[in-house]
Amino acid sequence: MTQTCRHCDTPLTLDFLDLGFAPPSNAYVAPQGLSQPEMTFPLRIKACPNCRLVQTEDFAAADQLFTDEYAYFSSMSRSWLDHASRYVAMITERLGLDATSHVIEVASNDGYLLRNFVASGIPCLGVEPTESTAKAAEALGVPVLQTFFGEKMAPDLPRSDLVLGNNVYAHVPDINDFTRGLCAVLKPQGVVTLEFPHLMRLVEFNQFDTVYHEHFSYLSLMAVEHVMQAAGLRVFDVEELATHGGSLRIYACRTDADYVETQTVAAVRAEEAARGMDTDAYYTAFQAKAERVKDDFLRFLLQAKAEGKSVAAYGAAAKGNTLMNFAGVKPDLVPFVCDAAPSKQGMLMPGSHVPILAPGALSDARPDYLVIFPWNIGAEIMEQNRALADQGTQFVTAVPELKVL
Repeated sequence: MTQTCRHCDTPLTLDFLDLGFAPPSNAYVAPQGLSQPEMTFPLRIKACPNCRLVQTEDFAAADQLFTDEYAYFSSMSRSWLDHASRYVAMITERLGLDATSHVIEVASNDGYLLRNFVASGIPCLGVEPTESTAKAAEALGVPVLQTFFGEKMAPDLPRSDLVLGNNVYAHVPDINDFTRGLCAVLKPQGVVTLEFPHLMRLVEFNQFDTVYHEHFSYLSLMAVEHVMQAAGLRVFDVEELATHGGSLRIYACRTDADYVETQTVAAVRAEEAARGMDTDAYYTAFQAKAERVKDDFLRFLLQAKAEGKSVAAYGAAAKGNTLMNFAGVKPDLVPFVCDAAPSKQGMLMPGSHVPILAPGALSDARPDYLVIFPWNIGAEIMEQNRALADQGTQFVTAVPELKVL
């Protein structure tokens, strides 16, 4: 059977990317669980020839991916905390938010962002389905409703001046229901801001490692405007951000709200069209680019092993899991990966079963090469590990192309 677009129901006839089968990227394995079967799912991505929404062809249910043991905590990255703090200061001034306002963050994670509204005395609420991160947020004084967000539960939430979601829009399996929910919780002149990786940059910089099961959609302004319009919303402003290799922050409101569309919306629309994002060929050419990165990475690891060079990795992130599983890398090529998140330490990477250690293991191992998986915070990681570089360790990134630094 041909799957149809989860937004407009058009048959999905355009192949974008096929990464084979892989476990969910955040389904870390406990060592004692190695004797149990490991669930894998197809990781195939299609593009809609009508609305241009790029989406997973086959996907697991959200509750199979975002479990109570979900291990991603946003506060682990200092640069991401700073990004959130700057956003809160900006949006508070732009919208004139104060103690009489109300803010909702969808997928509020561990309170990394809402803590700033709490500190400013602005009433807020987080909606977060995973117990581990919700508890961490509540410990910071952030009120949290532990559930999945959608249209059905929206009437039970307070109407809000600001509804925001950072890196959640790509994670929702029913993007229409989610977007209608955003509209339902807005005050008449309320604003939605959403940040998500920009599909145009993913293709430009060959960021195929940002593809994983938790990402149901890969978003352009073109596709988002289709979805928003159908839900009673319109995009009136957009910013291009450097986060996650190139993201968009869109500002949306109800279709009858007073906000005037900025020139930047037309500018991003025009750039997407100039890149060919309204053509089929744009989407069908991406597979070969991903395979080139995979081949170069595997060739580097095999050569390092042949030369007797030691390799370790940093960042047990979803990006690394996608790359490792696509390339078929196992502990014989990358013996361990370090990560600062205590929730991941002592676990094994899904699929590859590479052990995850605390960063302190690097000072003992002093590897010849350190592969940085979360390239989007590569500068931060290199700074944290400057002592290794002084001792001769070379940093390596695989995306958008292999670089030994």
